[in-house]
Amino acid sequence: MPPLPDPVLAICPACGAANRVPAARLGSGPVCGKCKGPLFTGQPLAASADAFARHVGKGTVPVLVDFWAEWCGPCKAMAPAFAAAARELEPQMRLLKVDTEAVPELAQRYRIQSIPTMILFSAGREVARTSGAMPAQAIVNWARQAG
Repeated sequence: MPPLPDPVLAICPACGAANRVPAARLGSGPVCGKCKGPLFTGQPLAASADAFARHVGKGTVPVLVDFWAEWCGPCKAMAPAFAAAARELEPQMRLLKVDTEAVPELAQRYRIQSIPTMILFSAGREVARTSGAMPAQAIVNWARQAG
């Protein structure tokens, strides 16, 4: 993965505020300047259309998005692996989950044809995509190589 910009613009998972954080401090548990919540939780975040827009469009941390649906067996099977990947990839990467049934406009915009599909965004643009369930280490390896 290429180095992160310095400072990083990290979006708060709790309140959505943009926070400037020196890249060297990302691993030291930075908190939001507005709500004082942790900027990185080591868990994927369920994303609404607005949250997706903030994290992908405003933040400078690369974002790995899992497009999934509740009725999808492979999606549900991959959920624990995606959560494990979040623990390993954060704070160098933000992980979001987009429910294609709850936010169909995002699934349509990104032409999601099968689920689960993961898309890696950097600087607001799609840089890589893969479909199909993966174990945690495969997610981590793919994300690092794609980034």
